[in-house]
Amino acid sequence: MTDPKTYLDPAEEKMELAVAYLDEALAHIRAGKANPKILDGIRVDYYGSQAPISNVANVAVPDARTITITPWEKSMFKEIEKAIINSALGITPENNGEVIRLSIPPLTEDRRKMLVKQSKAEAENAKVSVRNARRDAIDGLKKAIKQGMPEDVEKDAEAAVQKLHDKYLRKIDELFAAKEKEILTV
Repeated sequence: MTDPKTYLDPAEEKMELAVAYLDEALAHIRAGKANPKILDGIRVDYYGSQAPISNVANVAVPDARTITITPWEKSMFKEIEKAIINSALGITPENNGEVIRLSIPPLTEDRRKMLVKQSKAEAENAKVSVRNARRDAIDGLKKAIKQGMPEDVEKDAEAAVQKLHDKYLRKIDELFAAKEKEILTV
């Protein structure tokens, strides 16, 4: 007889990963406040290889509207500026020879709505992943009946999968609601 845990554990793991991915994706969406994570996707040429900015400079957030980047080598100033300008960030860096400053502009109403829409799409993708994990677990449980699992055990396991599904969808909704509030707060 197959143990229902062989289907529940992988499903919960997939659901947990979907929520973690959503949390990471939402952190990269600029909400009008300075957040060093918006630089994570930007790579600079460092002696022939592509490296994240945080590997070649100190990134700090002195206040809610500014990110400062202090390169460890003077030669990296131009590379970091070029990478930021060429990125989809949409912010022009200011360089005073010591520090590169990124001033985060306040968001317009249209931009806020667009960011909420982008966040909602990310949340929806996470929900789809959770639903797929639930479907896979239930399909596995249905096959386990054919391999000798009692039907009542399978029904209990299905109910447990549904509880997991509901729990993770609530987490996704909470993450999205928090991000939406952050974006819409002026």
